[in-house]
Amino acid sequence: MTVLTLYGLPNCDTCKKARNWLNRFEVAHAFVDYRAQPVPAATLKEWAQHLGGWEKLVNKSSTTWRNLLPQRKNPGSDPEWTLLLKEYPALIRRPVVQQGDGAVSVGFTDNGFKKLFGK
Repeated sequence: MTVLTLYGLPNCDTCKKARNWLNRFEVAHAFVDYRAQPVPAATLKEWAQHLGGWEKLVNKSSTTWRNLLPQRKNPGSDPEWTLLLKEYPALIRRPVVQQGDGAVSVGFTDNGFKKLFGK
């Protein structure tokens, strides 16, 4: 039974590094391409709450964010944020790691994963 799910994009270099790390340390996981399998709005909202807000889930340094119209850059409610992320999944920080206990983290660093998985 897989208790860890890694959400990201298959061609993202950071996602590839995270997947390679998990395989190297034999951490069982499933990978979900969130373009091919969109994340439900309720799950996005849950992730944002676990991380401390939408600002922690959205990559505002991305090209996708910079190319948004100015009026799209200030969602005022959860439904507006989820609609934006549904329309532009590349805005979600990568990768998103969801553990079996519901804990959520974003991004990848070697040391961060070592702390997260006790390796």
